[in-house]
Amino acid sequence: MEQAPAAPSTAVLQRRAPALRQALVLEWITLAWMVVEAGAALWAALTAGSLSLLAFGLDSGVELASASVLVWRLRSELEHHCEDAECQRTERVERSAARITAVLLFALAVYVGVAAVLKLFAHTGEAVSVLGLAVTIVSIPIMIALANAKRRLSAALDSGALRADAAQGTACWYLAVAVLGGIALQAWFGAWWADAVASLAIVAFLVQEGREAWQGIRCC
Repeated sequence: MEQAPAAPSTAVLQRRAPALRQALVLEWITLAWMVVEAGAALWAALTAGSLSLLAFGLDSGVELASASVLVWRLRSELEHHCEDAECQRTERVERSAARITAVLLFALAVYVGVAAVLKLFAHTGEAVSVLGLAVTIVSIPIMIALANAKRRLSAALDSGALRADAAQGTACWYLAVAVLGGIALQAWFGAWWADAVASLAIVAFLVQEGREAWQGIRCC
């Protein structure tokens, strides 16, 4: 006797499930790393009086919140079959997750922008912290790998929320490079302004990604 074909909703879920599980693993890894990164960066910022490290630590906190939102969004789809009503539920969760992540991006853009302008007016350079340097250097390859993997899965899942979360990861390693670049340029050339200028460039990236996340992409 031939086996009846799977219902369309079940077939859709089975097709998407591997990518959803991979994305969920990435988000749990992000959560674990962000706890370490945020704690170390904020401690280093407070002890060294570094505004850039403070921005980096706060960005890690935003990334932590964003990853938590994505865990909720991904688990929601995995735990519900895509019947008509439940497909609509997944759409609502996707839209809500994307907009929450967009708000986090906008908030981070405001903070980084204000902090950078204040540094320019105060002629404040970058403070050096061994712990801050260490966590910043380590975070770059980790966040590049996570952001790239999330971006690929966001295309496979057609998820604006996951794409916005990948943008958070990209902003995280951009900020890390800005911190390191500011320290290097200040030490070698006395360019106290380099870190603030690099941070302002990141603001434009954050605003653009936030707009795209808010507008959203149809999921599933």
